[in-house]
Amino acid sequence: MSAATPSQSQSYSISSKGSTLSTDSPPFSPRGLMIGRSSPALSRSKNTSPISTVSCGEALSNALPKHTFQTPTGEPLEIRNVWAENVDEEMALIREVIETHPFVAMDTEFPGVVARPVSETYSPDFHYKSLKCNVDLLKIIQLGLSFSDEEGNFAQGCPCWQFNFKFNLNDDMFAQDSIDLLVNSGISFEDHATRGIDPLRFGELMMVSGLVLDERVKWVTYHSGYDYGYLLKILTTLELPNDEKGFFETLRLYFPTIYDIKFMTSLCDGHFGGLQKLADDLGCARIGPEHQAGSDSLLTMNTYFALGKSKFSGPTGDIDDSKYKNELYGYGSNHTVHKGRGHHITNSSSSNNISSMNGNGVGNGSGNDSH
Repeated sequence: MSAATPSQSQSYSISSKGSTLSTDSPPFSPRGLMIGRSSPALSRSKNTSPISTVSCGEALSNALPKHTFQTPTGEPLEIRNVWAENVDEEMALIREVIETHPFVAMDTEFPGVVARPVSETYSPDFHYKSLKCNVDLLKIIQLGLSFSDEEGNFAQGCPCWQFNFKFNLNDDMFAQDSIDLLVNSGISFEDHATRGIDPLRFGELMMVSGLVLDERVKWVTYHSGYDYGYLLKILTTLELPNDEKGFFETLRLYFPTIYDIKFMTSLCDGHFGGLQKLADDLGCARIGPEHQAGSDSLLTMNTYFALGKSKFSGPTGDIDDSKYKNELYGYGSNHTVHKGRGHHITNSSSSNNISSMNGNGVGNGSGNDSH
């Protein structure tokens, strides 16, 4: 599919298995950024040091090899950037980490939403059709993976890898506002175009990494239909299944155990807003820049354990995942957002209102509200 020029918009009509999708693509050039031309936001985020030690929330370029931070407890924590030149080496390290830290928090950055299905907005499968047509059309930009043990303790030193995929603003489709947001968050699209990871190679490495096809690995996310969509596209090298049933069958095969924090909050009274708001309410600190997948995956992990221990503790004090295991918010049986009172849970040891929780988050991490 050819790209539009910066001054154009394109419309597409796509027919697949009897369903028609209309696609309105925004201009293909982000404001102030073309390959070969630096942007003010990107220039501000770059640093001549190979290692960056900064305060939480500061915009950092993902072109640097790694960023190191001080956690609230004073321990060093690293977010490591992975590109084509070091992806084999870093995936070998992850094969070791997963043996002792089987909880994997995941977040992705992708180029927005550019298409909508031609169907009733409130039809049961509208959300999945929208997910499918966008994931099939677009490319993943970044994947963040953070690792912890069953108590929420991060792997020592470097618990977080940030995988940066090949993406060319001159050739690939995107939504304007999403690219602007990522540029302002420190994403270096010049590097993505020249040294980004080939998704086919990453899929091969992921298949033998120990991350997938194993129910012992617990995947932790927030409102993650699109995130899993892009990972399944990478793993299968195929377009997503035509219906939700096929999607969930494929999802269960590759990711047998998933926890969606957004679904967890739907079982609790008193939470409104995205992941960052929930993390703030739970006292979880962000490490790294918002809207980069590594930082977001760290916050996702911290928030999961803080929420689980506050609201889903069993008689022994351990987190009981029976009410939310393998549920994906907004899809399947959960496409109806508003639940009845019977779906809510209570915990005698804590208030029903999430916003009243101000306990310390487990570990040190981060996340985002973009999805």
